[in-house]
Amino acid sequence: MNDLSAAPPPANFRHAAFLQSASAIENAPSDLGWEVAFAGRSNSGKSSAINTLTGQKKLARTSRTPGRTQLINFFALSDNQRLVDLPGYGFAKVPLAVKKKWNQQLERYLQHRQSLRGLVILMDIRHPLTEPDQQMLGWAVTAGMPVHILLTKCDKLKRGPAQNTLLTVRGQLSAHAELVSMQLFSSLKGLGVDELGRQLNRWLTDDSVLDANETP
Repeated sequence: MNDLSAAPPPANFRHAAFLQSASAIENAPSDLGWEVAFAGRSNSGKSSAINTLTGQKKLARTSRTPGRTQLINFFALSDNQRLVDLPGYGFAKVPLAVKKKWNQQLERYLQHRQSLRGLVILMDIRHPLTEPDQQMLGWAVTAGMPVHILLTKCDKLKRGPAQNTLLTVRGQLSAHAELVSMQLFSSLKGLGVDELGRQLNRWLTDDSVLDANETP
C-alpha cells in the first residue's frame, strides 16, 4: 500500500485518466493525497489546457452549452495524485440561483479540501482579471491557497503585447506575490506547457506546501 502522507514522485501527466465526477465536494474522492484544481471562465480554454498538458484530446470535455455542466471532474495521475477540473464560471446565461449554489460549492472546496495543493486559474489574455476571476482569486487568497495564473490564448497577441499584459497583471497582483504566480500559455501552439508542468509538480511533490487548514 502506498503511503499517502509521503511526498510522491513527479507526476506523469500523460498517464492522466478519468476518475470520477462529483456534483458536490461531499461526493468527491477521499480527501487524501495531492491534487491541483483548474478553474476559469467558461471561455478561458480550460479544457483545452488540460488536454494539451496530458496529451489527450478528449480527456477534459467541453459542454456544447457553456456554463451548463456543473460537475467537478477528477483525473487520476497516480494512486495519490489528481488533477481536478472545476466547472467554468462567469457564464451570463446560467440562472442566478445556480450561480449562487455553485459559488458556495467552489468556496467550500477551496477552503476545506485538505488534499488541494494549488489552484490554476485560466484567463483569456485579451480579457484578464474579470470580476469572476477576481472573486476566485479572493477565495483562494483568503484560504491561503497558492495560485498559478495561465494567461491563455497568448497566440492571439503578438509577443510584445502579450508580455506587456503579463507584466500588467503581475503588477496588479503584486500585493499577493507570495501566493500568486503567472505565465503565458497557448494550447493551440503548445506554448508554456513545460512551465505549467513544472509548477504542477512543485505542488504535487513538495511536502512543504501546507494546506490552508494545516499549521506549520
